[in-house]
Amino acid sequence: MDKFIAFLKASWEEVQHNVTWPKFSDLQSSSTLVLVASLIFALMVGLIDLVFENALNAFYQSF
Repeated sequence: MDKFIAFLKASWEEVQHNVTWPKFSDLQSSSTLVLVASLIFALMVGLIDLVFENALNAFYQSF
């Protein structure tokens, strides 16, 4: 248990003194980039799904 407490203390010390936190504007721009990329990816996957669904429906109705 002493090792675990020492680990927590060392970790907290590291976070307080040695970690450089990004600026809020950097976080905001990164979040916007992730949101836009996620939306583009979702639209692409949805479009591919729609194309495959229509293609398979056309294929199955041909029989």
